[in-house]
Amino acid sequence: MNAPLAPSPAPSVRLLRVLAVTLVILLAGLVLGFAPRWLARRALAQTTKTLDVTTVAVVSPVPGQGNSGVPLPAEVQAYVEAPIYARASGYLKRWLVDIGAQVKAGQLLAEIDTPELDQQLAQARAEVAQNQAALDLAKITAARWTDLLKTASVSEQETAEKLSDQELKQANLDAAQANLHRLQEMKGFASVTAPFDGTITMRQTDVGQLIAAGSGRELFHLAQLNPLRVYVRVPQNLAPAIQPGQTADLTLDQLPGRKIAAKVVRTAGAMDPASRTLLTELEVDNASGEILSGSYAQVRFTDITANPVLTLSANTLLFRSEGICVGVVDTNNQVELRTVKLGRDFGQTVEILQGITATDRVIINPPDSLAGGLTVQIVEPAKTMAAK
Repeated sequence: MNAPLAPSPAPSVRLLRVLAVTLVILLAGLVLGFAPRWLARRALAQTTKTLDVTTVAVVSPVPGQGNSGVPLPAEVQAYVEAPIYARASGYLKRWLVDIGAQVKAGQLLAEIDTPELDQQLAQARAEVAQNQAALDLAKITAARWTDLLKTASVSEQETAEKLSDQELKQANLDAAQANLHRLQEMKGFASVTAPFDGTITMRQTDVGQLIAAGSGRELFHLAQLNPLRVYVRVPQNLAPAIQPGQTADLTLDQLPGRKIAAKVVRTAGAMDPASRTLLTELEVDNASGEILSGSYAQVRFTDITANPVLTLSANTLLFRSEGICVGVVDTNNQVELRTVKLGRDFGQTVEILQGITATDRVIINPPDSLAGGLTVQIVEPAKTMAAK
């Protein structure tokens, strides 16, 4: 009898294959269906996260132009100048120099006719002669009384009176001579002379004019125009660098393109509390006479070095209740608000005296909502204002 046949495995294998294929198709469908959505959601989340971070542009402070390169306003003055007044009263007899005349010390400028003073001089000479005669008589009388006293012909009292009278007459003579000397000195002032070498820059008198001594009316104005003094007020930040002997360039509007060498001779030694500047005197040679006293000039110091002040764009400033601030981005891309002290305002840029360094990254056009500790993203490399 034949043995029974084993069941065929073919249907089971075929079923497994069908199930496997079906599962693969389902998985592929799931992958193809959900993967794009997952990627899109991930991209959206990344974009959202990126958009949540504030983006900023930054700039680095740059040194400003030093004040040593900036011309400072100055005033040119005569080295020596003086108004010439009359010390004797009378009428102007004549004048010998006019404006622009070069004169020497002791040179005659004008003569004053002094009739009243002449009469006073004559009277004083007469008084001297009168007192001299009285003194001579008193001396003779005192000598005789002294001799008579030896023979007891006169009393000691009378002799003492004669001697005292002699001393009185001597005192009167001394007073009269002193008055005569005073009037003679006053008569010397009838000739108006130059006290020093210089140039007549003003004449305010003419022939026949009444001259009253002590009236304060100026006859001439005399100025020594070589060398000249130049006065300039130096700002406080440059004041420590100014020393006698330093050189500077002097420029004037009437001499365009010319730079005239000047030298610092002295300073006031103290700051002016009103302007916070140091009054500095310079000396300039004027042998050619081309520089006019009283001119406006500009002085540029060429041999001083000063620490330049950092400058920033004006659009980096934030005005807060605690003061003027700037936003600085640190190495972790976090914002730090710093209060700054401003210097000069140049319009598009301002000087920053305190609060920042040259390596800081300062935010340009910061939003009003900017706060310290905020994480930001820099959209462009830090660059200086000079690069802009």
